Amino acid sequence: MKAVFLDRGSFPKQINIQLPTHIKEVVEYENSSLEQVAERIKDAAIVLTNKSIVDADAINGAANLKLIQVMATGTNNVDLEACKNKHIIVQNVSDYSTISVPEHTFAMLLTLRRNLTSYLDDVKVGRWSTSEFFCFLDYPIKDLSGSTMAIIGGGTLGKKVAAIALAFGMHVIFADRKGAKSTRAGYINFEEALTAADVISINCPLTVDTKDLIGDAEFLLMKPSCLLLNISRGGIVDEYALVRAFQHNSIAGAAFDVSSQEPMPLDHPLQELSKKPNFLLTPHIAWASDEAMQTLVDMAMEKITSFIEKPE
Repeated sequence: MKAVFLDRGSFPKQINIQLPTHIKEVVEYENSSLEQVAERIKDAAIVLTNKSIVDADAINGAANLKLIQVMATGTNNVDLEACKNKHIIVQNVSDYSTISVPEHTFAMLLTLRRNLTSYLDDVKVGRWSTSEFFCFLDYPIKDLSGSTMAIIGGGTLGKKVAAIALAFGMHVIFADRKGAKSTRAGYINFEEALTAADVISINCPLTVDTKDLIGDAEFLLMKPSCLLLNISRGGIVDEYALVRAFQHNSIAGAAFDVSSQEPMPLDHPLQELSKKPNFLLTPHIAWASDEAMQTLVDMAMEKITSFIEKPE
């Protein structure tokens, strides 16, 4: 049985990836472009991919393919319909970063809320040495306690973010689905949640329903003092609408770990925003603590083992 890992390089070397002993041949590639995938998997029984795209042509040309193990939660890089037609199983890994992503969320939030970027930058250029007093207070500092966080997405990550928010003394509300005709128990109307929030945390997947979930109309509902956090998926927020919100001072700041294009090109609208002290941008790393990555890999190996050992 042959396994091919299309983008082993997306995991650091310190992450131990030991495939099941049932697999006698393993070929690992640092990365694989779309044009390279078909040739590389044509005789594989198992394919592992983090973000490399496995399209219908590659799937249809792989006569021995039985399993595609996505080394991530999202499966949008695999043609699921083609797999279904050929009875190829597609497995993902979920709930591996329930610590890493929420911790990153609050690292970003605290940086914004306490204006840490501005203070750190000023200290580096000697501003403290010229201060008249023992400290300098050039930028406002606000506590999290007593503020309201609206969470979009009530899954595992949303609930974990809520638990940490409550520990900080925040008031937490969950926004119901946009356009919902009735409000579910434990949720409030989507628009009402945006209006009430001091902080909005996006913790939902990117789907047809959540594409451009936050646009110009939604930014107009937010308080000018509101902070927007997208540590979920690019495309949920209309990025051009976000730029306009900053231009019109519709919100106080935002923190993103994701983009509609990854890697992000230099002409992407978020690149210009990243020069602002009240916009924080990290390169899709919220999931990637060493502990979370090792958990992901271990879970994936267990899934592959279960697939191999499953009776016909």
